[in-house]
Amino acid sequence: MDCFKFRNRIGLDVALEALSQLRRERRASNDELWRLASQLRMANVMRPYLESVA
Repeated sequence: MDCFKFRNRIGLDVALEALSQLRRERRASNDELWRLASQLRMANVMRPYLESVA
């Protein structure tokens, strides 16, 4: 979530790589990611990216 929160500082490519690595290592499911994104108010930012990897 921090990578997407600070995507303007670190770059969107870094945030997308972090998301793909998380999915590759199966450290969190889509439901867990969506729940955390909603709690941290990043759901609107992450929605297109989570839908594309789902």
